[in-house]
Amino acid sequence: MNLPSAAPLDLLYSETEEELRTAVRSLLTARCDPASILARIEDGRPHDPDVWRILAADIGTAGLLVPEKLGGQGASHREAAVVLEELGRAAAPAAYLTSSVLATEILLGCDGARSTDLLRELAAGRRTCVPALPLTLAPGAPLPPSVRDTGAGVLSGTVTSVADAVAADVLLVLADTGLYAVAAADVRLTPLVALDLTRPLATVTLEGAAGTLLADPATARAAVAGALLSGAGLLASEQLGLAEWCLTQTVAHLRTRHQFNRPLGSFQALKHRLARLWLDVASARAAARAAADALATGAPDAPLTIAVAQAYCSGVAVRAAEECVQLHGGTGMTWEHPAHLYLKRAKADSLALGTAGHHRGLVADFAELPAP
Repeated sequence: MNLPSAAPLDLLYSETEEELRTAVRSLLTARCDPASILARIEDGRPHDPDVWRILAADIGTAGLLVPEKLGGQGASHREAAVVLEELGRAAAPAAYLTSSVLATEILLGCDGARSTDLLRELAAGRRTCVPALPLTLAPGAPLPPSVRDTGAGVLSGTVTSVADAVAADVLLVLADTGLYAVAAADVRLTPLVALDLTRPLATVTLEGAAGTLLADPATARAAVAGALLSGAGLLASEQLGLAEWCLTQTVAHLRTRHQFNRPLGSFQALKHRLARLWLDVASARAAARAAADALATGAPDAPLTIAVAQAYCSGVAVRAAEECVQLHGGTGMTWEHPAHLYLKRAKADSLALGTAGHHRGLVADFAELPAP
């Protein structure tokens, strides 16, 4: 396919984006530090409702992608990307990607009175909504026909690996007759043992659950496909934030840790490893910002840009987390040090919304490259 030319990319952060970053980082530093996250994980309650209320409602990040006429901020994917960078930097257990990005994009694609009402609730931070879809579902992949309408919007079926379902008030369920909003209290949630304990997974079982129809099958599938694309593009920003934290913490550790009466960071082999990692993170920043800008501007080559960002940022986040654990030595292997949270999040993110291999395949298709 011949891709139309796109407008020049603007990869720099605006003043508004930096102010948003400052507000989100201040909240996460004060209320979502690694010790607090570990304590909540040990209690089996990773999500902090108070942190989510401040993030979503008080700061207003939940409505960034929602138009002002619907009670949102009327911002763009660039601002949402900044929020995800900071959430990745803190490895914060927050349903932002699932609720404020994926669910919001699906509802925006439905364009109906009932979806509009739910969007207003989400933008105000009064509701948390999560798509009842596997976290590993990738853009361009077939949508799973796992839920059926037994009549009059009564739904039955099972969906596995649904992220943040335990923190949701409403689930968006894709059934054979369209998209439905189902109260989380009307379904059975079975928690799964997830690698990433900061983004809990659950199996959602619907046994005659009553749903409110939001869109017909064709509209619903188009809305879900668009949301998956946006989610994959913005996930790259979360991976970027994660990688930046790992690099910063590793450099700080090697500056202060001594061996043979010298800082570890002064050893040439370690300098080279950190230099390569810095280059990887800098490239990941460019790729993630390009994906966010392509989504914000509606660039015609957005699918290709997003596929490139995911194919690259996924691996960078994993490498940065692995280096962080290894170069912290024995300390990095302990439960008390947060490095393992970042490694697990990076590994889980590398499977979320499509693997790097899947996105490389999309790059090949978009660029008309022959398969090997």
